Amino acid sequence: MRIGLIGTGRIGSFHAGVLGRHPGVGSLVVTDPDAGRAARVAERAGARALASVEDVLSAGVDAVVITSATSAHADLIRRAARAGLPAFCEKPIALDLAGTLDALAEVERAGSVLQLGFMRRFDAGYTAARAAVREGSLGRLHTVRTVTSDPAPPPAAYLPSSGGLFRDCLVHDFDILRWVTGREVAEVYATGTDGGLSAFREAGDVATATALLTLDDGTAVTATATRCNGAGYDVRMELAGELDQFAVGLDDRTPITSVEPEGPPAPAKPWPGFLERFAPAYEAELDAFLRVVRGELANPCDGREALHALRVAEACERSRAERRPVRTAEIAGG
Repeated sequence: MRIGLIGTGRIGSFHAGVLGRHPGVGSLVVTDPDAGRAARVAERAGARALASVEDVLSAGVDAVVITSATSAHADLIRRAARAGLPAFCEKPIALDLAGTLDALAEVERAGSVLQLGFMRRFDAGYTAARAAVREGSLGRLHTVRTVTSDPAPPPAAYLPSSGGLFRDCLVHDFDILRWVTGREVAEVYATGTDGGLSAFREAGDVATATALLTLDDGTAVTATATRCNGAGYDVRMELAGELDQFAVGLDDRTPITSVEPEGPPAPAKPWPGFLERFAPAYEAELDAFLRVVRGELANPCDGREALHALRVAEACERSRAERRPVRTAEIAGG
């Protein structure tokens, strides 16, 4: 199989390495606006660097992997669809509902495949939690708590184009919440603080946020996120039911220290970032995409899944701005 990769930044470079050593990939071509970076990534991955997106789309590839800047995602998805090529794209499709719906319409008109990069769906812990909920091991689920904490803020220049903490970061929590529980978010109440770097205030963003979500069966959910967790990269989910309580992401690298006399020791090597924490999941999602392209697997995360998560993020932004609970039904595009 011949695969084209568009974008060779941090995640693109990682994906190029995964694809370059995958036994199902016979050849890999890559491109990036930074030609020098594309050449370096291609050399490390055993791939060939091409000059443009058009060169990749016309290079006889069987599918494309889109890891470009967020602002280019929707256009590249549309171009892949028009070329009749299955596409894997890192989230988001677009930073607004209109752009997301337009790209999805193009994919549907073409009858092509679009798989979105919500890697937590391929993490062993989240997969086990989903199975436990489905099997009834926890009994009636009444409370869910999610945590997403980055060890350091992104570059200030990134913030204005990121979409904000709810769309850029917490959208992963919203997607995995739906996937694990099998329920939809009915209502949100969200707030946030812009303490820390002035860049958050200048971008109209927040550095730390909390959302109280109510699922359509009444389950209560708290989702928190911050860009300023100096202890390390911390992503967890706790699910509490009438029979038991499970935790995802709690291990000897979780960057949290107990102050109890008999508590567990502080982690010797906390998770430094998302690539290290979710490396196996990233590899698994690309393997799944290749199986989708070969017709061996149904699409595990199509574009409509990204739309649902984005609607929750949009509801949170509206709630934060208007300081009120917001029903997700208020958000168009369902």
